[in-house]
Amino acid sequence: MNGEDASAGARSTGLRGWPAAVVGGVLRLLPDPVRAWLLRHREVLKFLIVGGTCFLVTVLINYALKLTVLATKPVTALTIATLAATVLSYVLNREWAFRTRGGRERRHEATLFFAINGVAVLITDVPLWVSRYLFDLRVPDVSRLVQEVSDFASGIVVGTLLAMVFRLWAYRTWVFPKQDVRLVRSSAARRAESAVSSSQRGDSDSQQVA
Repeated sequence: MNGEDASAGARSTGLRGWPAAVVGGVLRLLPDPVRAWLLRHREVLKFLIVGGTCFLVTVLINYALKLTVLATKPVTALTIATLAATVLSYVLNREWAFRTRGGRERRHEATLFFAINGVAVLITDVPLWVSRYLFDLRVPDVSRLVQEVSDFASGIVVGTLLAMVFRLWAYRTWVFPKQDVRLVRSSAARRAESAVSSSQRGDSDSQQVA
């Protein structure tokens, strides 16, 4: 698969402009079998794009807090960053990645989403907690550089990846369990609107004839 195919695959998700260029560039870096699989499973691709976006948000907020007001509380900083990214994740997943899925009332869907993400926050925190407080990879037992590398690897990389796998499975199983539900509803709504419009035109024509 060439670069044009990767760019076309990125645009097929609905992205345009520089976001499509970034995603296309990442896809070109992947091995051909992985890239082909992702392009065949666009829902997973879009979920990963959302995950990557929220990952960047998590990193930025986490380090903004950890290097300032929460320098002595890294787990708290990561938790706050993860919660903020979770709100963004709900909007992007519902309105884009899983936009054709549904099957639940909005309030139940939102409740399940945030409950699942509450579990995901704990999953994200576990590797960092183990690194810091079980293996004692923290100042003064280790250097500041070792501590920060360990924090990043355990909390940001390992924790986020574990939570992402859990989220994908849980969203499909519980939050958005049925495929093409909203797509069918949208089509039905358009047909209803068309029928109402036709009926109104028919009434208007009848009145004019009368």
